[in-house]
Amino acid sequence: MNDFQPMTVLQETATADRPWLASLVGTHDANTITLDLTKFVAGVHYEPGTPYQPRNVLKSGLPLGLNDTSGLYEPYAGPTSEVQTVTVTGTPTGGTYTLTFSGQTTAGIAYNATAAQVKTALEALSNINPGDVVVSGGPHPGTPVVIAFAGQYLGEDVGQMTASATNLTGGTTPAVTVATTTAGGGASASNGTEKLAGFLATESLFAPGSTKTSGALLWHGEVFAAKCPIPFDPDDVAATRPGVTIHYR
Repeated sequence: MNDFQPMTVLQETATADRPWLASLVGTHDANTITLDLTKFVAGVHYEPGTPYQPRNVLKSGLPLGLNDTSGLYEPYAGPTSEVQTVTVTGTPTGGTYTLTFSGQTTAGIAYNATAAQVKTALEALSNINPGDVVVSGGPHPGTPVVIAFAGQYLGEDVGQMTASATNLTGGTTPAVTVATTTAGGGASASNGTEKLAGFLATESLFAPGSTKTSGALLWHGEVFAAKCPIPFDPDDVAATRPGVTIHYR
């Protein structure tokens, strides 16, 4: 099922409700494109419809890439962000452990810490700001904690953390290990979407169940990268499509 809406951008002189758009003269260079809706995720790339407004709404400002095989636009698949997993073994019954990242060591983290507690300990370091890590999984010791680097480390190949289990107690030889489950920095696709093609210039509505829809692509202009609807770091853009000229603030 396809859902194509007529879209022609002739002239626009305001940024409207698009805080990501830095150009005060608006989207003066936008092309009509076709989007592959099967690649977009509800709650991340679009807001699901409601009984009062049943169409889904793709967020304006989404970074996009062009799939060279299908010829359709998809979410930009820039460099992969680092993911590391912290595992507590030996069934400890008390005590704490520490994590060290780039020379900075956390305060003691409880043997049975939740993901939120690990996140708090990491964000207390001088080299990790709020939003630099997304922590899931847990709680210890039964379930590993998964740490995805974001913020200033989005798309970066960061050094692997080290751990100290010296203060864990009980159990049988308790220990903590850190493993890099996804190395950061490498392109997360090889189908063309790893090259930035531009940004979705305006919100685009589509009916639930649709697989394709039209949109407007901003391929020449200025963007506030930090205000895009999903995390985007212009420093990590290794390549753009030919002719794309985007400036960042």
